[in-house]
Amino acid sequence: MQAKDSNPPDGGYGWVVVVSAFVVMGLTAAVLKTFGLFFVEIQQHFDELASTTSWITSITIAIFHLGAPVASSLCVRYSHRAVVITGGLLAFSGMALGFLGFSMVWMYATTGFLQGLGISFSWTPAISIVSHYFSKKRALANAIASAGECAFAFTFGPFFQWLIRQYGWKGALLIIGGIQLNICVCGVLMRPLANSSHSRRKTTPGDGAPRIHREDKCPITHKTLNWRLVRQTEFVLYAIFGILAAMSFFVPPLFLVPLSYSLGVDESWTASLLSILATVDFAGRLLCGWYANLHVTKTVHLLTMTITLISTSLMLLPLANNYLSLAIFTGFYGFFFGTTVAVHITVLADVVGMADFDSALGLFMLIRSTGGFVGAPLAGLIVDMAGDYKASFYMAGATLVLSAGFLVTLDQIQQRKKRGRQTNAKPEKTTLPYASLHLPKLQ
Repeated sequence: MQAKDSNPPDGGYGWVVVVSAFVVMGLTAAVLKTFGLFFVEIQQHFDELASTTSWITSITIAIFHLGAPVASSLCVRYSHRAVVITGGLLAFSGMALGFLGFSMVWMYATTGFLQGLGISFSWTPAISIVSHYFSKKRALANAIASAGECAFAFTFGPFFQWLIRQYGWKGALLIIGGIQLNICVCGVLMRPLANSSHSRRKTTPGDGAPRIHREDKCPITHKTLNWRLVRQTEFVLYAIFGILAAMSFFVPPLFLVPLSYSLGVDESWTASLLSILATVDFAGRLLCGWYANLHVTKTVHLLTMTITLISTSLMLLPLANNYLSLAIFTGFYGFFFGTTVAVHITVLADVVGMADFDSALGLFMLIRSTGGFVGAPLAGLIVDMAGDYKASFYMAGATLVLSAGFLVTLDQIQQRKKRGRQTNAKPEKTTLPYASLHLPKLQ
């Protein structure tokens, strides 16, 4: 069933899509964020190093990103709805097969590869269809949808820990996989928005001739990915930012639990850290989405500021030496992380435009996968070498500082091009004939 209006409705059924995406974010990204609760259990079960165990999360993150361009292409060829349903089935399969837990390689293939592919096929079309349903309220809609990750992570922390205590880590994986089947229900609710490759024509009263309104143009979708985007300097700079950010974003949730254990924090209090992280993350996303919707600050400026604040928080977090200080620094990190997630997809849409957004999202996730793939194992290697989980947070903070530099460069290029367009748009001064400058003599 197609929506009647081919233009972004900025409301109406779009809010149903936002709620569906909200749940999808919770059943994908929130599961990935709270997987750190399984880290120590799996490490001890197989008696492996931290760097070896971290490859499970690393593979999940990498496949999550690598599958994005495939998911984007399938969305164009079929529909966002069909791809989300497929993603839900894959996510369930990854967790259900991980329940068997034959070996570490088996965990790489199931909880790593299959789960990552399921998250990719669910997350990518869910966030993409929200951007298609909204234009003026896009930042707010994306913020609300992405906040599902925080809302679910708030309860998943203590809930997953309870599941592990009651059923063991293997039984907990099977139950979580069953819960992820609800992704399929959300996919059914994601009604395709009618698109056309041509513009709607309106007749201007008085002239009788049809003219094309630029604001009425529908996004032009490509049957395959638009690889020409890699030739655009702005997109390349943003993709490099994405690589460096991905190297850092998944490190803190993975090593926060082991760090708290190393500081002697009780297990029950450790779970509350994840709840604190989710709560302030949720507040940061909604607040930043609301602020970005006011269009007071340019989104790329807002993103640069939040990235800088995240890196500062990560540099300070290792200074914690007890539960209270750890909770405070975790709260700062979670809030600024939420503000970043709320706007980074909106910035991508601003960089490439909605005509190429689906292709850009797929390519961005593909390129960013390299950062997600090496980030966790690199942090795990640094932890093994330093013998301290705090080292991983220093690594994450330093990488984010570097990523902010590419955002600054991107903004400077955009400003330069904008000034160039304004200069070219100025009308040339017209010179009157010399004779016309002489007034007639008065008699």
